[in-house]
Amino acid sequence: MSAPLVLVSHTLCPYVQRAAIVLAEKGLPFERRDIDLANKPEWFLKISPLGKTPVLLVDKQPIFESAVICEYLEEIALPHLHPANPLQRAQHRAWMEFGSALLSLIGAFYSARDEATLTARAEEIRVRLGQIEAVLGDGPFFAGSAFSIVDAVFGPVFRYFDVFDAIDGLALCSGLPKVQRWRSSLASRPSVAGAVRADYPDLLARFLRARGSALSRRMAPVVTPA
Repeated sequence: MSAPLVLVSHTLCPYVQRAAIVLAEKGLPFERRDIDLANKPEWFLKISPLGKTPVLLVDKQPIFESAVICEYLEEIALPHLHPANPLQRAQHRAWMEFGSALLSLIGAFYSARDEATLTARAEEIRVRLGQIEAVLGDGPFFAGSAFSIVDAVFGPVFRYFDVFDAIDGLALCSGLPKVQRWRSSLASRPSVAGAVRADYPDLLARFLRARGSALSRRMAPVVTPA
């Protein structure tokens, strides 16, 4: 690579975060270039066929889709974040897809227009978290002591729960000690913590309040000082 890596990103995009985490875990220097997805610049539309972030520029050549970016980084730089065993590696990739599906479900949850739909989506999330609880070991990470790309995928997922936990009546992770332990381990990992700006929790809460959804109505209003 003759030119520095550039990660084209959006501040709140969880898929960007997983790419940033893998870059950090591998010690690869990169420039982060944030764009406004509501006002996409022309240069971005030329390098992102789907108009989505993240895009990784390698020698000014674009790679899009976060899973593909992570797999590319796994191929070009150490340390390896996938298991060496082919079967275990395939299983990890399957759980990465599970994490992406969970993100989609979270999106349906915070966009639900009525309480009945919100409650139904919340129950689906609890079921999915229960499935994760059933496969986790003693930690601290998904596969034990070694940090993997599965961890990079779920670190951004659990950030949503930091906001959800402050909303009365949700407690989506309640009764799931292994999930809670994993979540805590990821939150304290430097690569995960450093994948977002310091004001990310406030930005995320503001985004959720602005949805005009059932969840928005449950969230405590922001009190403006007199």
